[in-house]
Amino acid sequence: MHGLFRWSSKWWPGAILLAVFWGFAAWTSTEPVEGHLAARSNAAVKDAVLDKKRVTVAGRDVTFAAEAFSNTGRLAALEAVEAVPGIRIVNDETRLVPEAKPFVWSAERDVVRLTLSGSAPLPQVKGRLVEAAKAALGNVEVADRMGLARGAPPRFDAAALLLLEQIGKLKDGKLTISDGKVSLSGMARELGGREAIAAALKNLPEGFSVAGNDVKAPPYVFQAYKDPVAHTVTLSGNVPDKSVHAALIGIAGRRFISEKVVDNLKESIGAPASFSAVVVPALGALSRLSTGTLVVTDREVKLSGDALYDAAAAEIRAGLARDFPQNWQYKPEITVKPPSAPVDNTVCQQLFADLLTKARIRFESGKAELSPDSLGLLDRLTETAQRCPTANIEIAGHTDADGDANANQALSEKRAQVVADYLVRGGLPAGRFTAVGYGSSQPMAGNDTDEGKAQNRRIDFVVK
Repeated sequence: MHGLFRWSSKWWPGAILLAVFWGFAAWTSTEPVEGHLAARSNAAVKDAVLDKKRVTVAGRDVTFAAEAFSNTGRLAALEAVEAVPGIRIVNDETRLVPEAKPFVWSAERDVVRLTLSGSAPLPQVKGRLVEAAKAALGNVEVADRMGLARGAPPRFDAAALLLLEQIGKLKDGKLTISDGKVSLSGMARELGGREAIAAALKNLPEGFSVAGNDVKAPPYVFQAYKDPVAHTVTLSGNVPDKSVHAALIGIAGRRFISEKVVDNLKESIGAPASFSAVVVPALGALSRLSTGTLVVTDREVKLSGDALYDAAAAEIRAGLARDFPQNWQYKPEITVKPPSAPVDNTVCQQLFADLLTKARIRFESGKAELSPDSLGLLDRLTETAQRCPTANIEIAGHTDADGDANANQALSEKRAQVVADYLVRGGLPAGRFTAVGYGSSQPMAGNDTDEGKAQNRRIDFVVK
């Protein structure tokens, strides 16, 4: 017995050591098994559309948590995990993403960023919307505040992407989808932007309609600036179409006799009614100023600058108030420039000649009625006459040789008198002027060409 006891006492330490080895082996083999099961489970659901997916393994038991976007998708993902070889039990902690009622999504733009809010139906749709927003706006910051929710109307992503294509046309504003209703508000970046957005909305996918479009157009602005130093008149802003554009450039070329016309106009839709009827006389008024600025905005006209003499300033104010349509506002800020220094008769004659070389006094065809194109020239002739107070001036009318000689003689006399009357209305003494008509008796060029006839139809100023 004593010998057996000794043998038993030696066996127990060995058994303990063996148990330790077994435990160590089991412990070292569990971690790889769990890792393999976790990897297989994740691989089984890698193509499933899930959010907040999480797989944890304890031994051969798996806990699977995820948010699914449909019950069918949730059950399919769960079945895929349960089918992984080696798994004994799957603890189901999946659930459905909450449903949004109504399903609302919006894109709001301000000066510095575009914010995407509301709900998106799937993670990949959410990502596409963010990328589309960045592509539409370039360097503008895109803030993603979208959540994920069920309940999106069919073809939601197509409708949202179409709206994001329009966001670049807005200076600021908000685009909203609420179920199948689309609403828009804000300010278009450019003229025509509002109409372009409205046209694009006609391509909304089936099931969507426009509940409200409150996108506003920016002001329709036409501007003209007369620079006496650079001798330019710069036209900028908007005109309705090519024909109006060409007409205004032509009018400016005739009315601004000493200035180069700089054309920075662009053709844009959205012009207010009576646009041309307002801009044409307003340009004529600017041509009569020594320096000035014209701004036409929607239904308001602002004209500021210096007239050449007092009577011209009063006539410009009265003329615009009379010529504009009643639903337009006119805001004149017209002063009178200081008078220029007097000159002697020889210099006076040269100043008249210089002006009449640059442009000629125009009349309505076959009549002794001054053309509006010549009012700026006539104001400069009046100012020049004021600078030579001792000079007596003959105003000589001439015609071409077409038509009856007696009729031409009478027409030349009437036209000369009309010009003299204009200078008298400017404040000059009537006794200083003699209106004389020469008909076609003193041609400057041949009457066998249109160009020669045009040179012969003229008014001369002769200082006596």
